[in-house]
Amino acid sequence: MPRRAKFASALLRTAAALSRATGRGDGSVIGGRVGLIVEPRLLELLAEGRQVALISGTNGKTTTTRFTTAAVEAAGPVATNSFGANMPTGHTTALAKAPQAQFAMLEVDEHYLGQLLEAAHPKVVALLNLSRDQLDRAMEVTSLAGKWRDVLKGVEDVHIVANADDPLIVWAASVSPNVTWVGGGQRWQDDSTICPWCGKHLDRFGEYWRCTACGATRPSPQWSVSDFGDQVIGPDGSRYELDLQLPGRVNQANAAMALAIASIFGVHPAQAAPRLTSVKSVAGRYAKVQRDGRQLRLLLAKNPAGWLENFDMIEPNTPVVLALNAREVDGFDTSWIYDVDFTPLRGRQVYVIGDRRTDLAVRLQVDDVRFTVLEDINAAVSTVPAGPVEVVANYTAFQDIRKEFDRVN
Repeated sequence: MPRRAKFASALLRTAAALSRATGRGDGSVIGGRVGLIVEPRLLELLAEGRQVALISGTNGKTTTTRFTTAAVEAAGPVATNSFGANMPTGHTTALAKAPQAQFAMLEVDEHYLGQLLEAAHPKVVALLNLSRDQLDRAMEVTSLAGKWRDVLKGVEDVHIVANADDPLIVWAASVSPNVTWVGGGQRWQDDSTICPWCGKHLDRFGEYWRCTACGATRPSPQWSVSDFGDQVIGPDGSRYELDLQLPGRVNQANAAMALAIASIFGVHPAQAAPRLTSVKSVAGRYAKVQRDGRQLRLLLAKNPAGWLENFDMIEPNTPVVLALNAREVDGFDTSWIYDVDFTPLRGRQVYVIGDRRTDLAVRLQVDDVRFTVLEDINAAVSTVPAGPVEVVANYTAFQDIRKEFDRVN
């Protein structure tokens, strides 16, 4: 690299190390910010010569990136932003911290995909899903799908790995001549009831969908998850056993996506699939914490689709702590909680914490869910019975809880 870029990388690593040493975070954001101030082209220079995958979508980015990293490490060292710093500052830090890594698996915020396509020159772009998320400060999902469609037009040297079950993803990815389709199921369908090609109503049959007006239909996936979720089926019909430490059908779909991506980098799925077992938690997601005779499992749910998937994961007859904040990175508007069906929590012991616990309490009352409002996670730990406890929190509430448990990963 040019001398200026080397100097910028050294400053980046120093700033990141100081951030970690002073307990302000892992340093990914501040490190990248310092490096890019010194050399604005640092991200592009650091990505040069590497085989890069960009992984984006509303939900599952961090987990799929972690799965993909575990799989591709079979072929060599991998640079990755594994703790979710998914904007250019985080990408720059991830690459600077692993200068010898031939591969880079990068989680990308949905709004930065176009910028990363230009800067990182990826070999693969993986598109997971699109659903409503922080609409008071973020783009409406059909508009975002249109933005992706525009940036992917004419990008012929990039292999797209895309979710066949999400019509918005299919619409965005279908402009590319080089697409691998993955099917894993889509439980949340409320943002894809209208055909993105013609605006008419879509017919849905489980994961299958079609438009009777214009003929748009779900493409046949080359990769899919078996009916029982214990196997991924490859393009030639071969089946690969999944032994995941992470719960839920959604993570089986994330695993299928990871195997599809890894195969493009030359890692055979028979070699990649066993490596996914090593992923036990992802930046605190699914982490298990022992405190005063309680075994807490931490689940992140940032939007309606995420809450739906988490309710599918929680164990029967287990107390549930729900935490809701509405800070800047969450979005200040909490009206989206009325898109969430809380009725699966009926009959459980439910405890509500967070800055906006009163808003959440009102929403639970509407769905006839009995609850107890508490001050914070410490009060919850003191109140719930000894034994397993499920903790479901949105983004900043989740980070508050992680901090309370010494940033558990």
